[in-house]
Amino acid sequence: MTTFWSLVERRAALTPSAEMLVDERDRRMTFAGFRDRAEALAARLAGHGAAAGVPVTWQGPTVIESLVLTAALARLGAVQNPVMAVYGAADLRFVLRQTGARLLVVVPQPQGRDLAAGVREAAEGREVLVLDGELPETGTCPLPAPEGDDEARWVFYTSGTTSDPKGARHTDRSVLASARGMCERLACTEADRVGMAFPVAHIGGCGTWLGGSLIHGCTLVLDAAFHPERTIGRHRSEGVTLAGSGTVFIQAYLQAQRRTPGERLFPRVRAMTAGAAPKPPTLHAEVKDELGGAGVLSGYGMTEAPILTMGAAGDPDEALALTEGRPTAGVELRIAAADGTVLGPGEEGEIRAKGPQVMRGYVDSALDAEAFDADGYLRTGDLGRLDEAGRLTVTGRLKDVIIRKGETISARRLEEELQRHPGVAEAAVIGLPDPERGEMACAVVVPAGDPPSQADLASFLAERGLPPHQRPERVEFLPRLPRNSMGKILKSELRGRYNG
Repeated sequence: MTTFWSLVERRAALTPSAEMLVDERDRRMTFAGFRDRAEALAARLAGHGAAAGVPVTWQGPTVIESLVLTAALARLGAVQNPVMAVYGAADLRFVLRQTGARLLVVVPQPQGRDLAAGVREAAEGREVLVLDGELPETGTCPLPAPEGDDEARWVFYTSGTTSDPKGARHTDRSVLASARGMCERLACTEADRVGMAFPVAHIGGCGTWLGGSLIHGCTLVLDAAFHPERTIGRHRSEGVTLAGSGTVFIQAYLQAQRRTPGERLFPRVRAMTAGAAPKPPTLHAEVKDELGGAGVLSGYGMTEAPILTMGAAGDPDEALALTEGRPTAGVELRIAAADGTVLGPGEEGEIRAKGPQVMRGYVDSALDAEAFDADGYLRTGDLGRLDEAGRLTVTGRLKDVIIRKGETISARRLEEELQRHPGVAEAAVIGLPDPERGEMACAVVVPAGDPPSQADLASFLAERGLPPHQRPERVEFLPRLPRNSMGKILKSELRGRYNG
């Protein structure tokens, strides 16, 4: 049994003076300093009513204060509810009402949007505590530290684009299982310096990567908001060994590397990590050849079950390029047909999962019946297949398909094929209403140089073996695709733009 707080204390005892955190303002914190600041902040939060089992909602950027706040709430055993900064007042109000949180804690953004103003707008009379000064340096929490690791002390919400957000209930055990699974595949050590430029309130931030740092003693190089020039410069000066975090970040690093071909952008990097969004099939080879290291080690998971699979440096290049790796420790994956029949290697169906990192269920328990199948496997809603070695290829979403004259077209497959064209940097495929076909496939393309013609793309796809009905009837070009803070393409924005 290992609680999140017990890891904080253990790591502070093992490597007290080792550097744990560094942020964009060149502020640095050791593991012992992290423990002490978290204990002192826990004492302050206890004075505002935070305690074991008490729900506390917080919002903040990827800075030191947000991670200290995470540990302070873990010290108290509170039910902490990190909320992504992209959530507006309406979604935040929904979250507060559903969790029953009476205390909101906000860490201000170093630059950009005023998070505190948005939190106050949503508070509806609840107490708002803004951590806008120095963190308390001394103080001892009067409350006992939590002992069990199987209480649901974490609530992470998925981004509800078409409906209300869904709150996934996690335990210290499930959050730390994702950290152990990821770091085992990445072979993390105390020598690693991890570039962390994605939202800290995501389960992969304050959960998986913070947990990984505490388990293995690696340093987290924080960036409040990804900015190509500043982030790259910071990662370079800090000697990151693991970078990436997502396809969109890796592509930015590649572009920067190509502007200085005679010198490695990150001389110490040993791998790029990816997840949260699909990767082009050529990305791994490009990274390995140009940025160096083992290439792209990508994983598959979701808020409800982070890091179900992960690639490793010793995997074959083809596997790293085209799959999301093998299941991590304790994970069981199955591919199921629509009627629940378990499919064999190479067959496509819904990805379903069991494992130590799977959530306990949703805050709204009425959603649980649909989320799990009769055998207790989480229904991910993603389509994929497993090969003979157990490696996972994600082929799309159950709902991300285009129905053209009764024929089903996988948007994911079409995107992957389009991105093999040398004139295509990125592609997103959406379905648009069409009176004759029901839906038509529209490809939104970011060109790599001069935009290819629709006829050229059609000819290329035909050579790749795609039949006519699976090729896009419409092609649009944009200089960049709209994305959220995790790098996922906002297809709803694209549909709104071209559905007219």
